[in-house]
Amino acid sequence: MNVVRYEPWGLLRRFHDDVNQLFGESQVGPASDGDQSNIVTSNWTPAVDIKEEEGRFVLEADIPGVDPKDIEVTMDNGVLTIKGERRHESEKEADGYKRVERSYGTFYRRFSLPDSADAERVTAKGKDGVLEVSIPKLEKVQPRKITVS
Repeated sequence: MNVVRYEPWGLLRRFHDDVNQLFGESQVGPASDGDQSNIVTSNWTPAVDIKEEEGRFVLEADIPGVDPKDIEVTMDNGVLTIKGERRHESEKEADGYKRVERSYGTFYRRFSLPDSADAERVTAKGKDGVLEVSIPKLEKVQPRKITVS
């Protein structure tokens, strides 16, 4: 038997977000739990996982269809910014029917990093539609024993 968390307003919130997406309005959705790392000018928001390992933080973003060369990762005053664009491939309508479910356009995400993050050694790589940003932790300053003479 699986345990499922009950969210009484989840279905209504999901419906509201689907309607907003249908009419091209971009807002923080239910999956974000109030996360405001995307801004209103974003056409779509890639899903992001963030985990903490022993010596680093790892951010993984699902960005299929975007060339890693077209992704800009910047670091400024403890804020990591990821932005880019997934371009829409033009295609002709066949038999009058056309269905487009994947989101296209620009994306923009911002993340505040903890003080323990080493902003000078951040690296990023893209592979198989996943952007991985590695943020090393600062080395802890070891206490120094001072002898009293």
